[in-house]
Amino acid sequence: MRRAVLVSGLTVAAVAVAYGNRATVSAINLDDPTIQYNTRMPHDEVSYLNQRIERGQVHLQYERPQGYLRSVLEALDVPVESQLLVFSKTSFQSERISPTNPRSIFFNDSVVVGWVRGGPLLELAAEDPRQGMMFFSMGQNPAGPPHANRDPNCLPCHVSGESMGVPGTLMRSVYPDTDGKTISELGTFLTDDRSPFTQRWGGWYVTGDTGTLRHMGNEVVKGGKNLEPLDGDESQPLSSLNGRFDTQGYLTPYSDVVALMVFEHQMHMMNLFTRLGWEVRVAEGEDGEEGQALGKAVKVVRDASRELADYMLFAEEKPLPSKVEGTSGFADQFSSEGPKDSQGRSLRQFDLERRLMKYPCSYMIYSNAFDALPDDLKDATYARMWRILSGEERGKRYAGLTLEDRRAIVEILRETKRRLPEYFQVVTR
Repeated sequence: MRRAVLVSGLTVAAVAVAYGNRATVSAINLDDPTIQYNTRMPHDEVSYLNQRIERGQVHLQYERPQGYLRSVLEALDVPVESQLLVFSKTSFQSERISPTNPRSIFFNDSVVVGWVRGGPLLELAAEDPRQGMMFFSMGQNPAGPPHANRDPNCLPCHVSGESMGVPGTLMRSVYPDTDGKTISELGTFLTDDRSPFTQRWGGWYVTGDTGTLRHMGNEVVKGGKNLEPLDGDESQPLSSLNGRFDTQGYLTPYSDVVALMVFEHQMHMMNLFTRLGWEVRVAEGEDGEEGQALGKAVKVVRDASRELADYMLFAEEKPLPSKVEGTSGFADQFSSEGPKDSQGRSLRQFDLERRLMKYPCSYMIYSNAFDALPDDLKDATYARMWRILSGEERGKRYAGLTLEDRRAIVEILRETKRRLPEYFQVVTR
């Protein structure tokens, strides 16, 4: 069976592990009548690309040595500047991956594309707003015509405790040896914006000015598992990867630190949308009346909205110890997109001195996945966000949200977010 792991990390069969604010998560039946993951018509960008190819509306171009990579990125509107490079052997193409031949990962708000130099196929994942991540592979055959094939054999790896028991993706930090093999005895970490930086990016390359930031990137463990685990003391800033290994064939020589931080925030955000949306749909289905939170569903909606709102507002984000700066152009490209208010402000603007975003509310609030959440969950999430942003909720975890922050976020949302509840008004306290 192919083990198609799209982002860095080992996966396990267990589906009850610690994750975020939850003690455990359990698998949700993909064939539940309210879910039907395998049988519902998919609505994701890769499936739409297949349709455009079949209609002759898109013609992917093959070029060596990347194959269809550049053409696929253009067709899916995935920026080259988003490239991340992972050198741990954590893909079904692991025999080709090493510190001298890392895997490239590119992403936008709903699609992830993986490429291995010399590999026979592209790896693709695309978020269906209702159903979560759909997984595909596309053969790198110059004879064509190319087609992205949905492969259920990916699901044993991508539906696990690490993905919150739903089809999802992972951001994992590992201890790699000199060949990129994971030394599992030293431990591994699932990471997002709440993780200590000293546990992030093991097995990944990191480029850019990282200031005093200590992390696990750019390093390998020499001598095997008997050595002490790396703690980031030896991590040296890299402006690019030229000279670190032969970068011929790669679209850029960067694995941008800003892109890494955005990616790990977004991967958990996507998994939350799927997991919490599924929980509510299943609970409402069990109550026998779709669309109304009754009985068990009341508690599910309340707990899910709290978890979702807190993560969207970066409630437990680890602060930056010093300024960081990318070198790939990703920050400029990313912040140029998305809606802006009349003052030119956007939820995609970066801070990068104290924290990731200038206005700490996730840009994923504009995503189709957020809009596709069950109405009860979405309404409760908005209500929870307003209690926090208005100052009514003043828990310790929200101390980093100043009055200026909260006021700016509400003002931006009022001008840029469609169907925002009318009770989002001027913040005065």
